[in-house]
Amino acid sequence: MTTTSSRRAAFRERVNARNALLLPGAFNAMSARVAADLGFEALYITGAGVTNMSLGLPDLAFIGLTEIAEHTSRIRDAVDLPLIVDADTGFGNAVNVRHTVRTLERAGADAIQLEDQVMPKKCGHFAGKGVITTSEMVGKIRAAVDAREDPNFQIIARTDACAVEGFDAAIERARAFVDAGADILFIEAVETPEQIASLPKLLDAPQLINIVIGGKTPVTGRDELAQLGFSLVLYANTALQGAVRGMQTALSGLKQQGRLDEDPAIVAPFAERQRLVNKPFFDELDRKYAAD
Repeated sequence: MTTTSSRRAAFRERVNARNALLLPGAFNAMSARVAADLGFEALYITGAGVTNMSLGLPDLAFIGLTEIAEHTSRIRDAVDLPLIVDADTGFGNAVNVRHTVRTLERAGADAIQLEDQVMPKKCGHFAGKGVITTSEMVGKIRAAVDAREDPNFQIIARTDACAVEGFDAAIERARAFVDAGADILFIEAVETPEQIASLPKLLDAPQLINIVIGGKTPVTGRDELAQLGFSLVLYANTALQGAVRGMQTALSGLKQQGRLDEDPAIVAPFAERQRLVNKPFFDELDRKYAAD
């Protein structure tokens, strides 16, 4: 098992390689386990996913720092992969951002994402967003950089200005964010292949691109994004949308037929479910510590 410091240092190197690491979203410990089992190398703890799957509500700032920290801690216990945590707007002003960074770093995050929306924030692919001033966001980034204890704990600065002020304004904001100390840039909701291709040319820092299935940004293949020079390719809601479809399929079958057999085309087999939650390990512990 890797140490926290070595995991973060290795992840920073991976980001700096700029070869489009695929980054699936996790909304709980089981989704994180499934992604790790399939060989993904890092995970993104999605605020939208936690909100949708834990509360059954849309991504409209209904969760707070305590909830996202609890999910981070649970997922950290479940997997040893680098974790990027969606910290929304930092849950307040620059002083609140300091507390957010310290809380999530202790909870097991290896990087956090901060965005420049006004509070309460919205999903980046919803209409009606607003953004704070560049100077206010710069203050938040500086507070985040100062608050981290590990220099390899990375700060991802996201701007939603494309939808509010236009593409050129978003680029100018992103440059200011790098000057403030952001490690990775995230230009949300770009809408054309030309904009996607231009981002690595316009901004020198490592970049994350967010592909929302059914959202505003055109789906672009990982190989092409690697050639362009992106560091991270985020699919924050793939597991969520797949899980919802799986539940609908299985429960529809149960409702219509009045029974449901162990069909691996519809449900994960019982044995597979126990493997993913590592039941054999706990069986061994039970034997090890059993009373004589």
